[in-house]
Amino acid sequence: MQVIENNLLLRTRNPQKITDEIPESAILRVDDDIYTMKVDWDLPTAQKLASLKMKNIPSPISCSYEWSGIFAPMEHQKTTAEFLTLNPRAFCFNEQGTGKTAACIWAADYLINEGYINKVLIVCPLSIMESAWVDDLFTFAPHRTSMVAHGNAEKRKKLISMDVDFTIINYDGVNVVKDELAKQHYDLIIIDEANAYKNATTKRWRVMNKLVTSKTWLWMLTGTPAAQSPLDAHGIAKLCVPDNVTPSKVRFRDKVMYAISQFKWVPQPHAQDIVHKTLQPAIRFSKEECLDLPEITYIDRESPMTLQQQHYYKKLQTEFVIEAGDECVTSANAAVNFSKLLQLSGGVVYSNSGEIIEFDVSNRLKVMKEAIDESIGKVLVFAPFKHTIELIHSYLLSEKINVENITGDTSLTFRTKTFNNFQTTSNPQVLVIQPQTAAHGVTLTAASTVIWYSPITSTEFYLQANARINRKGQQNKMTVIHIHGTPAERRLYKLLSGRLEAHIKLLDLYEEIIHN
Repeated sequence: MQVIENNLLLRTRNPQKITDEIPESAILRVDDDIYTMKVDWDLPTAQKLASLKMKNIPSPISCSYEWSGIFAPMEHQKTTAEFLTLNPRAFCFNEQGTGKTAACIWAADYLINEGYINKVLIVCPLSIMESAWVDDLFTFAPHRTSMVAHGNAEKRKKLISMDVDFTIINYDGVNVVKDELAKQHYDLIIIDEANAYKNATTKRWRVMNKLVTSKTWLWMLTGTPAAQSPLDAHGIAKLCVPDNVTPSKVRFRDKVMYAISQFKWVPQPHAQDIVHKTLQPAIRFSKEECLDLPEITYIDRESPMTLQQQHYYKKLQTEFVIEAGDECVTSANAAVNFSKLLQLSGGVVYSNSGEIIEFDVSNRLKVMKEAIDESIGKVLVFAPFKHTIELIHSYLLSEKINVENITGDTSLTFRTKTFNNFQTTSNPQVLVIQPQTAAHGVTLTAASTVIWYSPITSTEFYLQANARINRKGQQNKMTVIHIHGTPAERRLYKLLSGRLEAHIKLLDLYEEIIHN
């Protein structure tokens, strides 16, 4: 294809398809059944051609947009921005750390410049409203106005009424001020970490579905589409491209999964092909394709359980109940039991009454400390449970290590300040984090070592947490360390890191811990 002035020259064997969609098009010549055609080159025309599934359609953004901000876009970012402008409903599956936020901002800025849209709503995790979107808007579109709709309901309502180009809000905030958001008539909604809308039966999904009208542009971003199950594709497809998927989740499940027992479903062999066709139009760039990042090494570190842990672990594994002093811990089923065993391995278990029972985990703490001492530079430590994080924090302080911790209870203000200090100052040296709170959009490349004190059960959070260091700007070789003390933990790490077959699920681990 060739652009000459305001005309696009293209070649096709089926001119009728183009003239039916674009009556103003003209045939210039015919050579061996190949027609050379001329069409007016503007965004609506380019979108029509893209909808005809013609390949390599250029977007006018490629030559009519002055890429704003202090950094020039990389080629894959230009390609991503072009793709988004051509597709009002689209998925961006670029891997974490490839700069998809910037690409979205440039694409949205272009659409505002050209008068195709006026107002943008960005929906994202609480943890990245400031650290990712506000910072990137300032960096890549400093001429645009933006606002973070955060606080109590009344404060959010006042903020939303402000006349700004970009409004940023977290998932749960949307539910709080849904009526006020609906009145704003946002032309473009960008959903960051779109997996939050994978379940179409939730209130969160239903509220968003009402905000998305037939005229709304909608871009859904995630580096890990359908990470847990092919069934996860149903909700995001139904929200973004409802014509691509059956409204019934059960019917979609029957296409991509099959039952091997009453409660256990595994993916069908062709599931990924169906997911791929369902989540279209989509674009994806991996880090390997577009970034020259240092290599990453995965290391397993054994941490034998203490005698106390071994005693109670066996009782919980076989009897589903332990008694420690006046407190009792019971597990109603294998899934709950698995969670309790992970808690015990980490050193803190929640009793039936909600009390915290601490166990001797001196071996695991020493292994973690050795890994920190051996690391060059700063370190991230991930642990799934809040009180385990507090235990680690206290231990590292006693070892004279400058450390901060981030949990789900940490305020947005303190998170943002702590992440910034970690990136730009000498302290803290170690950041202990609950994976969910730093799984999205946060850049922590000041560290080159990640230590998993104990594993989580979410592949999505595992991959995204590791991606905090594996991003543009990383200069050092990276190391991910898995600390484990039980066969179930070792197997879970293999599952999370993709070293087990995709159809192996957590239910297999549940069975394993009962029978071993």
